[in-house]
Amino acid sequence: MNKELRVAAYAVCIREEQVLLARFVAGDGTRRWTLPGGGMDHGEDPLDTVVREVEEETGYAAEMTALLGLDSVRRRYPRRLGAFADFQGLRIVYEGRITGGSLRHETNGSTDLAAWYPLTAVPGLDRVELVDIGLELYRSRPPVGRAAQRGSTTT
Repeated sequence: MNKELRVAAYAVCIREEQVLLARFVAGDGTRRWTLPGGGMDHGEDPLDTVVREVEEETGYAAEMTALLGLDSVRRRYPRRLGAFADFQGLRIVYEGRITGGSLRHETNGSTDLAAWYPLTAVPGLDRVELVDIGLELYRSRPPVGRAAQRGSTTT
């Protein structure tokens, strides 16, 4: 089984009781809301990654104001010729503050829309689990940087 590791950095940006989200488009066309962020390039610092990704996906310039925590997820994915991948995603979650730019949608990327949503509306959105994890880290600020609701997940 092929082992794959992906390190990514994401931002929880909240202002006026609204959270900034980007709509992720999966390979099968499924669209779900997520935190702005994404994969780290080789040699890139995670802070540079999240700032770059926020700008790419939302049009905003942002600065990270706190490290909220880490989330690790593990899944098994089918690959070509009947093979499977043992995938692990390490997600670094920061608190971010918008410092400039203007809201716009990403083109030719992994997301197609960006929007501010009231925190009270988030439970009704079709979203990835990372949104809930990021908001829990934002609210609880756990001393060890891990959301109480979950640890490592294998699916």
